[in-house]
Amino acid sequence: MSRPEEIAPPELFYGDTEAQKYTANSRIKSIQAQMTARALELLALPEDESAFVLDIGCGSGLSGEMLEEEGHVWVGWISRRVCWVKVALEREVEGDLFLHDIGQGFGFRPGTFDGAISISVIQWLLNADSASHSPPQRLARFFTTLHSCLRNPSRAVFQFYPSSDDQVQMIVSAAQRAGFGGGLVVDYPNSRKARKMYLCLMVGQQEVPKGLDGEEMSVEETAKRREEIKNERRRRKESGGRKGKRGKKDVTAKEWILKKKDLYRTRGKEGVPLDSKYTARKRRVQF
Repeated sequence: MSRPEEIAPPELFYGDTEAQKYTANSRIKSIQAQMTARALELLALPEDESAFVLDIGCGSGLSGEMLEEEGHVWVGWISRRVCWVKVALEREVEGDLFLHDIGQGFGFRPGTFDGAISISVIQWLLNADSASHSPPQRLARFFTTLHSCLRNPSRAVFQFYPSSDDQVQMIVSAAQRAGFGGGLVVDYPNSRKARKMYLCLMVGQQEVPKGLDGEEMSVEETAKRREEIKNERRRRKESGGRKGKRGKKDVTAKEWILKKKDLYRTRGKEGVPLDSKYTARKRRVQF
């Protein structure tokens, strides 16, 4: 079977049908959950506080949901495809979403994020999908701007599917030239089916974690582990510890909209509508 990145650019391959199918497939969601859980483990965020995380290539927000469950705030960066935004909004994800080509780099302020994760994305940067695309230049711009927007110390963890050792070398070299430390973490290296590759990049001096060995966790074991994490977080919350996931049911639509408006004004965004008695009013259905 051909690899998706070899069939068409992401803005063409992931059409409305493909995006819906990807998000609704239970097997894909299970695999995504396992890889995101492992990426968060490698990210090694502080357990006693909420972190601000960049989810690169967030798609419909499957990884973002796990970040929310861990009590973190996240921003999603989506490739140039509106269908992902539609699916994410339908699923009512909590993170703010940006629609932009990751090969053009990031425009965030230095030291904005406490960490970054990415699941099955960076291999797309290795394809020249147009005459203006140069994989080495796109990788350099990607990693240089990412390094700038991460605080020191912090980590960025990328799960990816390289098609050759040359691609691995190109990605690792580009990250090192941008100033990152760290390296590759390979889980289950002796298993053709369970083998997973993670690029664990470091800002600041840190030790590279080791890969997993032995048998891969089953879907049931992964679900059980996630339930244990939720219960532990709930116990910490009840005992006055770290805050848990923000409850949607405790916040009205108007409160949520006013909060979003305040956030946009704080960021200096222009054109934010004024608050009035009509804010968050229910619209009449048009037939």
